Amino acid sequence: MNGVVPVALTIAGSDPLGGAGVQMDLKTFAALGVHGVCAITAVTAQNTVYVRDIHVVPPEIIMAQVDLLMEDLEVKAAKTGMLRDKETVEVVCHIEDEYGFPLVVDPIVWAGSGERLASPSAERAIINQLIPKATVVTPNIAEASLIADMQIKSVRDMEEAAKAIASRGAEAVVVKGGHLDEERDVVVDVLYADGEISRFEKERVKDCASHGRGCCFSAAITAFLAMGEAPAAAVEKAERYVEKVFRHPVDIGRGRKPANPLILLYHDAERWNVISDVAEAVSMIESERNVDALIPEVRMNVGMATSFARGVEDVAAVEGRIASFRGRARAIGCPRFGASSHIARVILKVMEYDPNMRAAVNIK
Repeated sequence: MNGVVPVALTIAGSDPLGGAGVQMDLKTFAALGVHGVCAITAVTAQNTVYVRDIHVVPPEIIMAQVDLLMEDLEVKAAKTGMLRDKETVEVVCHIEDEYGFPLVVDPIVWAGSGERLASPSAERAIINQLIPKATVVTPNIAEASLIADMQIKSVRDMEEAAKAIASRGAEAVVVKGGHLDEERDVVVDVLYADGEISRFEKERVKDCASHGRGCCFSAAITAFLAMGEAPAAAVEKAERYVEKVFRHPVDIGRGRKPANPLILLYHDAERWNVISDVAEAVSMIESERNVDALIPEVRMNVGMATSFARGVEDVAAVEGRIASFRGRARAIGCPRFGASSHIARVILKVMEYDPNMRAAVNIK
């Protein structure tokens, strides 16, 4: 892209909690390397427990926000979030007609806490006017049931609903299956694009993020579209991204835990810190006299796990271990993630009992 940062637009409501809406969209765009801009459709008063008030932004102000952005920037893709009333939906349709960018429609009708976010007239306008203009539509089970006018009780029903929604004109539809049979250990999302059905299966995590997931997912699709991906590829990459992100919610408040789209950046930074800490430990061991007396016949190793470690690949240790050479301890190789399954398994087992115990060294 010759150093040019792609720009993505979100047209959605504001969440003062920072866990959904415009705030979640912008964080997701930033996490994926896209510059996010926004047009706010409504201002809400809400927390992790419930939504109390919603103030709708006048359509002419929504239009003005987008017009001024488009006058100055080249928006590569856009998405919608909460569209409270029919007039808001209609101005978004006008915006899409005017500018024609790839559009992801997240057809939000209800909040995760149960409050209705779209009026009945807005609901009908989304179905009849906005979805036909969409590049990708991302309904959950309840929304897909409403749009397709059918009950969804199985993955096969999800596939039929995706086809029915696509028949309204959308280029691609992904039906999210998180609320289908919540006792199952697997979550299945269904994509219908280019005349074909694809399924995305992932492990159901009991304590995962429960606020802002739909916003994060649709924003990730939008970001990948802005980077030039085709709709099906954008959905596939977004699926892989949120599978990792949703495992690590922000633990705040008394209610639903927001997703943290920046968590993978935190993880990358922490991996660098862990490598540095292991390298420093090796230097200390090598500088001390008589440490060679503690080195077992199988050689010594020192390892450290990240705070989010789930497997050997998340534990750094010395490649080749640490040997005794001329009475001093000497590392054979450099610290690397996945270098030692032995020390990693020990650390991972200890972390099951105390997550703060993340480092170990084997001695005689």
